[in-house]
Amino acid sequence: MKPTTAGRYGLSLCLAVALAGCGSASTSTGKAEVVDGGTFTLGLSSDPGNLDPQMGLGTTLFTVTQFAYDPLVSVDGKTGEVRSALAEKWQVDGNTVTLTLADGVTCSDGTALTASAVADSLDFVADPANKSPFLGPMLPAGAKSKGDNATHVVTITLAEPAPFVLNGLADLPIVCPSGMSSRASLRTATAGTGPYQLTEAISGDHYTYTRRDGYTWGPGGAKTATKGMPKTVVVKVIENEATAANLVLSGGLSAAQIAGPDAQRLEAAKLFVAETPGLVGEQWYNHAAGRPTADAEVRRALTQALDLGQLQKVLTSGRGTAATTLAATEPIACPGDSVSGAVPPHDVQAAGALLDEAGWVKGGDGRRAKAGRPLTLTLLYENNGGSSGDAAAELAAAQWKAIGVEATVKSQNETTLTGTLFSAGDWDVAWVTLNVSTPDKLVPFLSGPAAPQGNNFAAISDPQYDQAVRSAMGKKGVAGCRDWLAAESGLIAKADLVPFANKSVRTFGKAAEFQTPGQLVPTSIRMLAR
Repeated sequence: MKPTTAGRYGLSLCLAVALAGCGSASTSTGKAEVVDGGTFTLGLSSDPGNLDPQMGLGTTLFTVTQFAYDPLVSVDGKTGEVRSALAEKWQVDGNTVTLTLADGVTCSDGTALTASAVADSLDFVADPANKSPFLGPMLPAGAKSKGDNATHVVTITLAEPAPFVLNGLADLPIVCPSGMSSRASLRTATAGTGPYQLTEAISGDHYTYTRRDGYTWGPGGAKTATKGMPKTVVVKVIENEATAANLVLSGGLSAAQIAGPDAQRLEAAKLFVAETPGLVGEQWYNHAAGRPTADAEVRRALTQALDLGQLQKVLTSGRGTAATTLAATEPIACPGDSVSGAVPPHDVQAAGALLDEAGWVKGGDGRRAKAGRPLTLTLLYENNGGSSGDAAAELAAAQWKAIGVEATVKSQNETTLTGTLFSAGDWDVAWVTLNVSTPDKLVPFLSGPAAPQGNNFAAISDPQYDQAVRSAMGKKGVAGCRDWLAAESGLIAKADLVPFANKSVRTFGKAAEFQTPGQLVPTSIRMLAR
């Protein structure tokens, strides 16, 4: 979305928010010899910008963060089971979380990672003064951490119950002491325990990562000594999807996520593909005072004017399905359907009547205005949907024009879009997907302080949602799912936001195979002879 596409957080905010683990299905085109070393080249549709891993939730930043940083725990993409990472043992007892670090973990500068260093990294996120967007979605507000270097135990004390706290920690990268002492250096360098270290950064062009020897503490015990892991990873910024598709076909890229019609050419070439199901169509309204979309009647009218089924088909090139939940990344913690019975039905006549009631009246030219102010909107959407994304945005604008609303559509890369949203910029409607697997991670984006003071970029204020969340938070894990789904339905019924399309996002590979449970897993990459 910084909040992701499909990713844990899709500003895609896949808020990413991108925007816990999620499912990934892969297809191989036959057995090929795994080869050691080599260079894996990954194409991304936008530049990650500031590389500080704890200061942005965008999908692009989250993708590159995985190469150089580790979380305390990981989540199995198929079963949802919590697994090891930096910690080899963990326990949640009420409001206390204890994690025992694995032996031998080192930072990229060669120093040993201590429990107190981990606590310092967590406390940076926990301090509201630092304005880390990970506070809330990944680390509960009010959490306090303490490290015991003698026992290698990190203890996190929560201010209140957090039903999916381990899932959040699985997405929180830990920064080593050298980065903590020189925070500004993290904008263009890395200081983590991950399997790779950044060795070159050319903003807007490429980022080069070099494999670390002796790494043995990856997800589930993954090691860099495993045959087939690339020695070097080059991340290239390629905003045009057709160009990225051409480079994959020619071998200029080892992998790229292709969402639009260009994917058909890669399918025909029988390339390797990893698929990640998630939200790809999610419409947010700006609730800030002074915006026309601050009015609930306007939001409902704009929603009813859209044929969401048609938009879904265009956006996904006919390969998608209707959305069912807001937390849609597999394995979904709270499966069910909070959407279909809650979305206001498509009804152009009713949409026009709602605008009339709200005082937005059609003039002789068919355009609506109120007290001399025309009803004009700015629709923002990310550039990662290819021509399908462009066509869907234009279709939405045309359907709004039919009821007298003028909309300007603007495509932006993830970094620019995130900046616009989280700086309380000029927008009325945004297509942003926050792909997560647990509903608690969405709370800071759906309530609380509005941007730029908080993560609530749409400035949503819904007391009924807040009440439902309080009820759900008091129940452990999936026991609160009924409350979580009811909370989502309430928001959607009032058109506070409108999810409308799911799709398996595909990452194609050539001469390489990998897994993409929400994000590309660096330790899963295998270079192939062909």
